[in-house]
Amino acid sequence: MYFFITQLSLCDLLVTMDIVPILLHTVLYNGTTMTLIGCITQFSIFGASESSECLFLSVMSYDRYLAICNPLHYHSIMNHRFCVTSISVIWLIGSMVTLIDVISMCNLHFCGPHIIDYLFCDLDPIMQLSCSDTSILHKWVLTLGFLVLIAPFIIIVVSYVYIVITVLKIPSNTGRHKAFSTCSSHVIVVSLFYGTLMIVYMFPTKGHLLLMSKVLSLSYTVLTPLLNPIIYTLRNKDFKEAFEKLKEAISSEEPCW
Repeated sequence: MYFFITQLSLCDLLVTMDIVPILLHTVLYNGTTMTLIGCITQFSIFGASESSECLFLSVMSYDRYLAICNPLHYHSIMNHRFCVTSISVIWLIGSMVTLIDVISMCNLHFCGPHIIDYLFCDLDPIMQLSCSDTSILHKWVLTLGFLVLIAPFIIIVVSYVYIVITVLKIPSNTGRHKAFSTCSSHVIVVSLFYGTLMIVYMFPTKGHLLLMSKVLSLSYTVLTPLLNPIIYTLRNKDFKEAFEKLKEAISSEEPCW
């Protein structure tokens, strides 16, 4: 779990560094100017990070499934080789999916106006600036979206269905509470991330819904990266024990005066 949390943190760090500085400049000065290459570059980093994060969350749910539903085989399956292979494949898929989108966008013709009424250079706002026919690109985006958004979500749901069934079979309340507590941080993060992501990308963003889309996009680009370290830290048993030891060490020190 810690191995995958480091990759999740890397995704959050890339999204924050990619979007927040330009977003702050846009808010402070009521707009900003970017080249088309700069805009596509921002989308590339954002797309690769968010696509990879969806896949990482699904692998983390599989990790929890093995730990609770199949604990005797956990260490033999979730070994170092599996973890390294998983993160390599995930980053490759996330990068390839984004590369396909970028190549498709570079083939579009932009004739103006060159104004994006959004918080950052996302795929749909960029396509709205194009004078070319984007119907094929929209269909292709939906196909790729299923690969990196819906399919991982299905894996997460199925994993937690089996986890809930297994936990409910545990006779003691203490055992059930301990099993659920190992998944609580992941469930909170998945709910925050997937809830807003699906609302933004599965519903139209025109008219009054555009403002809601902007607000929700702040959740998975700014709020979720901010809360993820806090959620995983406060719910972590090792951190709590280390914090208690630190408090005891500080309180046991005799005053110098």
